[in-house]
Order: sequence, then C-alpha cells, then structure tokens
Amino acid sequence: MDSIIGTSEQILHALYMIGIVAEAVTAALAAGRRSMDWMGVAMLGPVTALGGGAVRDVLLGHHPLSWVEHPSYLLITAGAALATIAVARHVYHLRKIFLFLDAVGLVVFTVIGCNVAIALGLPVVIVIASGMITGCAGGVLRDILCADIPLLFRAELYATVAILTGVLYVGGQWVGLAHDISIALAMIAGLALRILALRFGWSMPKFVYTHTLH
Repeated sequence: MDSIIGTSEQILHALYMIGIVAEAVTAALAAGRRSMDWMGVAMLGPVTALGGGAVRDVLLGHHPLSWVEHPSYLLITAGAALATIAVARHVYHLRKIFLFLDAVGLVVFTVIGCNVAIALGLPVVIVIASGMITGCAGGVLRDILCADIPLLFRAELYATVAILTGVLYVGGQWVGLAHDISIALAMIAGLALRILALRFGWSMPKFVYTHTLH
C-alpha cells in the first residue's frame, strides 16, 4: 500500500513540474502582450507558477513555502519563462497543447492544495478552498500584474473546475475510496470539464449592470 501511495505522489510531483512550467509559459506570453522587459518576464513566470501555493501557505500558516523549501522551482519557472521568449513565434501553433497542460496544472495544483489542508487537519470547506486557491491564485496574480481582469472573475470555467476537483477528491476519500483512486477520479473529472469548457465555450452566467446610481 505504501508503494502505491508513493507512486501516486511521484506522479503528482511529475505533473506538478509540468504544470508549473506550463504556467510559466503562459505568464511569459502575458508579459509579452504587455511589452515587459526580460526581467519582468523572469519575475512573472515564478509569480504565476508558484503564487497559488505561496498564497495558500501564507493563509494557512504552512511553512516553509514551496519555493523556499525548493529554490530550484524559482530557477525552473524563471528559466521556462525566459525560454519562451526564444520560441514565442512558434508557441501559437502549440496553443492547444499548452491549454491542455494548463488544465492539467489546474487540477494537480488543486489536489496538492487539498492535501496540504488535510495534513493540517482543517475542515472540509477549508480543504476545498485551499485547493481552489492553489489552482487559481497564481493566475490572479499574473492578471493583476498585467492589468487584466483576472480569469478567475470572468465567466470562463476555471474556479468551478478547481472546486469540482476538490469536492470529488475529498468526497472520494470520505466514502472510503483508495487514495490513488480518489486522486485519479477527481483529476480526470476536473480535466474533462475544463477541456469540454474550452472546446464548447461553456461559461458561468455573467452579471451585467449598466445603470448608474444617482
């Protein structure tokens, strides 16, 4: 049983590394659209890729922060962001791949965030919120720094995917499913919802208010 859990943790870690690289690439592209210099690109990559986990850890009092414990994450994400500059003209042709990897990162970050809160013995609502923050906060920081309306607050299904993933992961363990099965089911369901939302343009209802108050 320990070997199975160990294997699932190794897979999660591998997917996490893929996810932070993909997030760093999206950050570099966002920086490029805002004509940032190379230093801005190098800074925005780690902020986006690692920001969700950092915000979660600060809010939960969980230390050390992941990038403090593993400084190599800073180098990897900054390097990925800077490398994007060299291949930016080709990235558009790989857009679907990066959207897929971004979706993978979202569900993986969510599960990892849930695990942190579970290890701290926090209530279920906080566990799910921890997962959502881990999955979404980095993108919020990226959009704020780029003076955009954060994706989290737009109609696109993003936070919804994180919440669904967290609920299914926690629910699977609550009903007695094996740890690795809970992870697999939650991630597959979350990933499927995100991909279908991208494919068919699914979104949350928008609130539109145009009247002025006098």
